[in-house]
Amino acid sequence: MTSGDIAMALFIRDEAVTALAEEVRRLTHARTKTEVVRQALEARLAEIRQSMPLKERLARSKALADVIGPNDPTFDMKRHSDEMWGEA
Repeated sequence: MTSGDIAMALFIRDEAVTALAEEVRRLTHARTKTEVVRQALEARLAEIRQSMPLKERLARSKALADVIGPNDPTFDMKRHSDEMWGEA
């Protein structure tokens, strides 16, 4: 969340969901039900991302590489690093 974002409360009005969250909180010794919900959502999101085809998962990286452009085979990273640190 950035400083410009507004936090909005998530109200769970389903007693069964609330009971499940409380049971998981108790069994995992989580401090709050909010922590339990966050961990569950993060785990589910990771599962979804892993189930996405590799081509889709790599699309963002490919787009960034396309912006950067082709590799310069003459670029000397050692020399660049030495110059950057004043060791040239």
